[in-house]
Amino acid sequence: MGDLEIRPAIADDVPAIVDMLADDPLGSTRESPDDLAPYLAAYERLAGDPNQHVVVAVREGRVVGTLQLTIVPGLSRKGATRSIIEGVRVHADERGSGLGTRFIEWAVDESRRQNCQLVQLTSDASRTDAHRFYERLGFTASHVGFKLQL
Repeated sequence: MGDLEIRPAIADDVPAIVDMLADDPLGSTRESPDDLAPYLAAYERLAGDPNQHVVVAVREGRVVGTLQLTIVPGLSRKGATRSIIEGVRVHADERGSGLGTRFIEWAVDESRRQNCQLVQLTSDASRTDAHRFYERLGFTASHVGFKLQL
């Protein structure tokens, strides 16, 4: 993996993060890299919340991946804390390099460090390659997810 660094995202990383979010069949229809204002506002909200961890992978000074890890305290499962992995993206020229695996391993390790008892994530039903990737890393498709667009 060479000189890869996984670190907290900073505001200057937001354009690269948004570009990766948009570089995807689903993201291309819902993201707007030409209008960074809403993303920068969201970044500020996230940066101010200790339960939100937006991280980037940087190689040779270039952002090549991102993910968001959310820590959620709860009452169920005897007061278990869980984490949610979201927004996992790897730059097109880094796919297949092992970066995705390294990212998920980082998120699981950080979840343990945060005393989480469960790590969960969702993946769009159309992303069958991603489903195989997550299953290879030990995740199971144990639930059916629902969303309501507001």
